[in-house]
Amino acid sequence: MNRVALTVEEAPLPVWSGGVKRYALKALDAIGRDNWDLSIMLCGDKTIQALNARYRGKDEATDVLSFELGAEESGEDGGRRYLPGDIVISLDTLRENALYFQTSEDEELRRLLIHGILHLDGMDHRTNDDTEPMIVLQERILARLKEERILTGAASAPVEELPQGGDG
Repeated sequence: MNRVALTVEEAPLPVWSGGVKRYALKALDAIGRDNWDLSIMLCGDKTIQALNARYRGKDEATDVLSFELGAEESGEDGGRRYLPGDIVISLDTLRENALYFQTSEDEELRRLLIHGILHLDGMDHRTNDDTEPMIVLQERILARLKEERILTGAASAPVEELPQGGDG
């Protein structure tokens, strides 16, 4: 059984946070992973820019970062648990991506979650070209889970629970 922990920086926990966890669990199932303890943080551009500068030497905001841990530990039941690492998603940049790519914020959030999970599963890409094997798999999983939704109601309203510009 997989587990997902969700935290936020720069704002309170969104009302749709349960949808993030449910979707991440479905994405893990889609790639055949079990006994993962996945950590996800939602934040604004201020937080992700600081992380990107510190850990990647890029002093700019980005949409998603994955910090691979790749450790195993014993679970409460004596079984092995896998700690893949952390996914950090900027909801500010997610909004910008959705506008730029003319897609819903819900679809962009689902895409970024899958992208982060695939990185933690050991995949990588040199470009964002849609022929890259990781990007092909990402889009295949997105299509497979196309009926799933994270955000409820209007596509843009729920994401605005984080302050615009990351000034929280």
